Amino acid sequence: MARLSAFALLAVPWLLLIGLVCGDAVNDLETKGRVNLNTQLAKSKTCTKDKLEVRREWGNFTTADKKSYIAAMLCIMSKPSKLDQKKYPGAKTRYDDFVAVHMNQTLSIHNTGNFLSWHRYYLWSFHRVLKTECDYTGVQPYWDWGRWAQDPEKSPIFDGTDTSFSGNGKKTNHRASGFAPAGNGGGCIETGPFKNVTVRLGPVSPAIDPAPPANPRADGFGDNPRCLRRDISNYLTSRYARTQDIVSLITSSKDIGTFQTAMQAVGPGSGMGVHNAGHFTIAGDPGGDFYTSPNDPAFWVHHGMIDRTWSIWQTQNFSTRQLVISGGTSMMGFGKLQTLDDPIDLDVVGDKVWKIRDLVSTVDGPFCYVYE
Repeated sequence: MARLSAFALLAVPWLLLIGLVCGDAVNDLETKGRVNLNTQLAKSKTCTKDKLEVRREWGNFTTADKKSYIAAMLCIMSKPSKLDQKKYPGAKTRYDDFVAVHMNQTLSIHNTGNFLSWHRYYLWSFHRVLKTECDYTGVQPYWDWGRWAQDPEKSPIFDGTDTSFSGNGKKTNHRASGFAPAGNGGGCIETGPFKNVTVRLGPVSPAIDPAPPANPRADGFGDNPRCLRRDISNYLTSRYARTQDIVSLITSSKDIGTFQTAMQAVGPGSGMGVHNAGHFTIAGDPGGDFYTSPNDPAFWVHHGMIDRTWSIWQTQNFSTRQLVISGGTSMMGFGKLQTLDDPIDLDVVGDKVWKIRDLVSTVDGPFCYVYE
C-alpha cells in the first residue's frame, strides 16, 4: 500500500519531500528515523535545499530515468582511464578506474572500521563522476533486496530488458560456488544494455565454476578481456536478504560493531549477511570476486542498499550512532584500530581525501542526500 513520505509531516517548508513508496517494515523504520536525520539536515552548513537529493529504488525509477542512468554508465565505460597505464594496463576506461581502486584497497576496506564509510564515499564518487563527466542529472538508485527477494531474475534490475542492469548469464552446466547451489546461469550475459561489456581486470579471488582465465599479472591489473558472467538465483535472497532480515539487522544491532559484523557475515556459524547475500546472488565473474565485484554494473545498486541500510540504522538513534566505528585497518585482523581521523583516499576517482568522521552522515561533509 502506498503511503506518504515522512517529509510531509515536517514543519520546515523546504524539507517537504512528498513521495509514494511501497510500505513495508524497512520503510517504516526509515520513516521513524527521518525525523532525527532532518534535525541534522536543518542545521547543516553544507547540505542545503537546492543540493538535497532523494535516492530511490530502481523499481521506482521511470523508464526515462532508468535509461538516463544506464546511458551515463555506458558513457564512463567509453571514456579513457586516468590511471598510469604502466601500473594498470588492464584499466582501459574510466569505469575500470573504479574497479582498480577497489582492487587496490580490498584488504583494508572489508571487515574493517572503514567498511561502511569507505563504500559510502565510493558510491557517492561514482555518482559524482556520472554527473560531472557524463552529464547525468538524476539520483543514485538502490536495489531493495527484500522487495525482489523471491525472484531477483524477474526484478527490473535483472530482467534483461533495456531498462535493467542486464539479465542472468547464459545457462551452462557448472558446479556450486561454495556459497550457493549452481544457479540458472553461469555463462555470459546475453540480454540488456550491458551484454557487450568487456571485463578486463582480474580475476583475483574468483568464486565461479568454471574459473575465468587467469590474469597475466599476479596482482590482477593486467589486461584480461572476457565477457561478463552471472549466475543469479533466489537461493540467498530468499533466505538472507528478505525484508524481515533487513529489519532484524537494523533492530537487533545495538552498536556499530554488531551491525557491520552481521551485515558482512559469511561462513559456518555466522550465517550469511545481506552484504554477501547480494554479491553472491549476482555471482559470476566479476560479481563473485570480492576484489573486482564493482566491474558488474549491479554492484552500484547493491551498495546503494548497503548504504541505505546503514543510514536507517544510524537514524534510529542518530546522536549515538553517527560518530562511531568499530574494527581494525586490515581485513586479516592485524594492524592498528581504525579511528575517525583515518583518511579515505580514492585516488583518481575521488574528489579529495576525507577523514572517516566527514563521511558518517548523508547530510554533512561532501554528502547531501536522503533515501526513500
